[in-house]
Amino acid sequence: MIIAKDYKFESAHFLPMVPSTHTCNQLHGHNYLVRIIIEGPVRDDGMVVDFFEIDEAMKLPLAKVDHRVLNDISGLENPTAENIACWFFRKINHIGESRVLKSVRVYETDSCYAEYTP
Repeated sequence: MIIAKDYKFESAHFLPMVPSTHTCNQLHGHNYLVRIIIEGPVRDDGMVVDFFEIDEAMKLPLAKVDHRVLNDISGLENPTAENIACWFFRKINHIGESRVLKSVRVYETDSCYAEYTP
């Protein structure tokens, strides 16, 4: 079974590795959406994992990025959507037992995202 939960946050960033002529080299913001995807067997209580457990795991990471400049956060000095997805995966990979964090998807806009699936 696969379940997913979405979270939103707003942050600013710039991409230091792109040429100075690239628009993303300048400080700008996004309304991000992060989708947490978990896979595992359905437990006796009818759930793979309680969505509350995912909320608890996401509290601190979301607090670190919401209304912040992502470049100032350790591990996000080059805050591409790809790197943000990996960062979230590392932060919440402890949602465990028989459940597996399958992937983390980060939307920068409605039409573009990066998904980290180890």
